[in-house]
Amino acid sequence: MKFEPMYQDGKLILPKIELDMTSNHSIGIITDLKRKQLLMNQLQDHSQYYLFRAGQNEYMRLTVEELITFLIKVTERNDHVVQLMDYFALKEEKKVRVRNLPSSKRMYVTLLRAFFAHQPTLVLEEPYFYLEEEDRRHFKRILDDLSKAKRIIILTSNLEDALVSCDAIYRLNELGFHPLDIRDSEEEKQEVQEQDQANITLQKISTKRNDKVILFDPPEIDYIESMDGSILVHVGGENYVCALTLSELEQRLLNFGFFRCHRSYIVNLQKVREIITWTKNSYSLRLHTGKDAVVPLSRSKLQELKTLLNI
Repeated sequence: MKFEPMYQDGKLILPKIELDMTSNHSIGIITDLKRKQLLMNQLQDHSQYYLFRAGQNEYMRLTVEELITFLIKVTERNDHVVQLMDYFALKEEKKVRVRNLPSSKRMYVTLLRAFFAHQPTLVLEEPYFYLEEEDRRHFKRILDDLSKAKRIIILTSNLEDALVSCDAIYRLNELGFHPLDIRDSEEEKQEVQEQDQANITLQKISTKRNDKVILFDPPEIDYIESMDGSILVHVGGENYVCALTLSELEQRLLNFGFFRCHRSYIVNLQKVREIITWTKNSYSLRLHTGKDAVVPLSRSKLQELKTLLNI
């Protein structure tokens, strides 16, 4: 699968992307609304791609059973409606009109169009965003089954939503298109043990989200914050919990251009755009991260920072 580069006002907003996709493999791309739309607009070959766009609606006047029956007929499948209603876990809702369903269930029913798609590749924009936990579990099960025969791409702005179903996850932003290093907790534990035995110093920063361990290269990190006893690593507008202390992170990141600007903050100096003076003794740093971010700068650290930045 290939995406051609796109420019806006002379600025590259979508780099050239080539994805090596196979069945039984789902890919997540974390990006913003504009880039999601640009990606989908390049996939207009309806013989190859089924596109689900966020906010898409189904036949609201039909009951759930009538809708499933209609989809079976229009796609010429051999499924029995009773069996599919059971598989979709919708037996209790079968006589309810789609428009009268709770919002999460209505979106879940709308997403079922992907199950009937004949195209070999499914491209889904924000499929989990509006789903409550029960409907999310049901749709994950369906996508897991579909992935045995189809290629699946999930476009989302939320890492947690990508983690639900994706085997590989990429981040697409103004910095380009980069894979996220995501591993199961047990895999990470085993790797750390092996590296300790080999006396190797890790250069990645290990964080955790749900049951996944996410490894970031230091340049990806915007800043690190201590909040309510937790250490939060901020990357691309999102934050991830880290088990290391600020002091441990400060030592590990010292050679990567990071600076302890406050007792509760470490900042990536490559991301600093502006030193803000609020009062004679109050300062902050504005970061260039794709989203406006401001972190405090201790008065005692101001001169040290100026020395580092040669200002």
